[in-house]
Amino acid sequence: MNTTAVSGATTGAALVDDLAARIRSKIMSGEIPIGAPLRQAELAAEFGISRTPVREALRQLQTGGLIEVVPNRGAVVRVPVPWEVREVYEVRAELEALAAKRGVKRMTPEMVDELRRVNDAMYEHSKRVAAGESTGDDSTGAENDQFHTLIYRASGNSRLERMLTEMNESFPRNVSALVLQDNPRHRDENFSEHEHIIEAIAAGDEKKAATLMRAHVISAGEHLAHWYERRSATIYRG
Repeated sequence: MNTTAVSGATTGAALVDDLAARIRSKIMSGEIPIGAPLRQAELAAEFGISRTPVREALRQLQTGGLIEVVPNRGAVVRVPVPWEVREVYEVRAELEALAAKRGVKRMTPEMVDELRRVNDAMYEHSKRVAAGESTGDDSTGAENDQFHTLIYRASGNSRLERMLTEMNESFPRNVSALVLQDNPRHRDENFSEHEHIIEAIAAGDEKKAATLMRAHVISAGEHLAHWYERRSATIYRG
């Protein structure tokens, strides 16, 4: 039995939306990597449906900018260009700075301890993966996202949290973990920057927490942009 089959009760536009969400989830997790082809026949067989809703779902994802149609290759997971990454992270930096500033007064000691726990876990896991002592699953990316999400929630502003969550999902989340695993210096800097942000929050320093978060997100965006820049030159070769 195909465990990923789309429910037969789901029809029409709802089926297409559900299928697009499932494919998007696979792309965001890295299960379908950037540059990978998206073949209608294979997806239809995987989800136990006809090609028509698959074609419509891919069209929806193409409109959203997540995939593109490449000559002689068909639909593939789109590789973001560096300027896109920098634009998103420039805006994200300002919003995350606001979230950090607002979160200072709202974060409990228990939440601060959770930030430390998540940051330590992310750092140790990324080191084990880089050393070949652990599998390259998405735990590092999940822990990094969890760190930032804790701060979003502590801001006490649901609209701000939603905007940041949507922005955080502009690019496949597994790539952020790969960037940390591929660059030991960046991994150490990322951990240290998180620690300094935690210290500023624990000290009740709103201005410092905002300043540190802004610089941290801009730096992360630059590393991500460079990663995509290096990959874009070779991803479609062969």
